[in-house]
Amino acid sequence: MYKSFFKLQSSPFGTSPDPRFLYMMPHTREALACLEYGISARKGFTVLTGEVGTGKTTLLRRALSSFSNRRVSTAFVFNPRLDVLDFLEFVLTDFGLVPQTRTKSGMLLQLNRWLIERFRMEETCVVVVDEAQNLSWDLLEEIRLLTNLETSSEKLLQIVLSGQPELEEKLRHPSVRQLRQRVSLWCRTQALTEVQTHAYVTERLRIAGATWQLFSPDALALVHRYSRGIPRIINLVCEHSLILAYVEQVQQVTTTIVESVATELELEMQPFMLSSAALGGGSRSPRSESEDNFIEAFNRETPGRQER
Repeated sequence: MYKSFFKLQSSPFGTSPDPRFLYMMPHTREALACLEYGISARKGFTVLTGEVGTGKTTLLRRALSSFSNRRVSTAFVFNPRLDVLDFLEFVLTDFGLVPQTRTKSGMLLQLNRWLIERFRMEETCVVVVDEAQNLSWDLLEEIRLLTNLETSSEKLLQIVLSGQPELEEKLRHPSVRQLRQRVSLWCRTQALTEVQTHAYVTERLRIAGATWQLFSPDALALVHRYSRGIPRIINLVCEHSLILAYVEQVQQVTTTIVESVATELELEMQPFMLSSAALGGGSRSPRSESEDNFIEAFNRETPGRQER
């Protein structure tokens, strides 16, 4: 509706997790490197956590698309509220297999034989479970047992669990301590700072084909305060703001427009706070020495991943 008015080639703030619009901020680059390394190095279990709307699914799809030129097969489980048999059937089907039986033992045998064939062909197989905080305890245990499908030196199946912070709490439960001990890498997404929000919106508009500044600096500051730096809410506010600007036939989103959108969406403004950078600290959260080491090693092995 508003694309021709603003001379855009595509919708910059769509709700679908489009990897084209992933903006590579430092913490995003770190999480992406973590996912790619965990899969390519056959680490078995990798966990990705973050608040609702911080771009986990987009990040997952970007990580998987980075293997498009390599031999990688993927099963993406987007609905974790399945029983064990449904889960196994879904995984087999998403891998392109027709389940030969509906028994657990039969499907596991079929999966194991197929994984061994893929391994001999030097292919990596990945199961991604989105919204994994909703997995039942029984299904979590079955997923852990899938990592027993291995050779003497390699895991046949790589598993990525993605979910909200509740997933971390769930994995701390004593009943799943064996699974937690098998998690090789932990990746996290986070909300954006105000500077990052400005850059995020600007980059999405650039990718969509914007040729002038569609949001005033003050409007972007309000977008950040109302969205609290959550990318999904940033997209929602910006999308509605562009629609309202189109309706009013103005070519730049103003603070008045953002205020109207925020009122319509019933959003509360975040209290103004000085950023850690303004207080003399860094905006980057600390990470462990082991995380630094694996990312450094991964970047050495794949020069194309170096920061530009």
